[in-house]
Amino acid sequence: EGGQGEDGLRVRLDQVISNCPKYLQRREYGTVAQDGGEPRTTSRGAELTTAQQLAVSTADTFFIATASGEGDADASHRGGNPGFVEVLSPTRLRWPDYQGNAMFLTLGNLELNPAAGLVFPDWETGGLLQVTGTARTVWDAAEAAKVPGAKRLVDFEVTEVSENSGALPLRWSEPEFSRFNPPVRAAG
Repeated sequence: EGGQGEDGLRVRLDQVISNCPKYLQRREYGTVAQDGGEPRTTSRGAELTTAQQLAVSTADTFFIATASGEGDADASHRGGNPGFVEVLSPTRLRWPDYQGNAMFLTLGNLELNPAAGLVFPDWETGGLLQVTGTARTVWDAAEAAKVPGAKRLVDFEVTEVSENSGALPLRWSEPEFSRFNPPVRAAG
């Protein structure tokens, strides 16, 4: 059963399905002293700042959390070359859905419950950018064909942003990009 235990947090899993590793970037990690570094800060807002937009538009990885209509949670990875996530405005994002494991858990959840959360890690500083909002899948093949490698697109409306500096004790190397990452469409 899930909950807090003597040795930490316990999670009960009802189902485990492998993520498609195709678009994972390889990184090496190291740790930072827990007593050193800058103080942790949290900032919140209803839209992405200019600096946050830059972080999103240059990200090669993010994680998405969704839930079924009954509230069963799922978390998965999305990856690509920097620029695969488009910032359409301070409150709108779009990314391609590449061919993956064909389980469609994330997209299926979004069809039933559009609420979603995104996490963009800052691999260099240990910061986390959390973005909450609603997402919908763009099933139009002609629209998806405009983005290299996309089978579908996902549009995301931002409702809340939380940026946490120094949230993670790990620091990561520059990525070795997946050879499967499609090229990124030129902006404009």
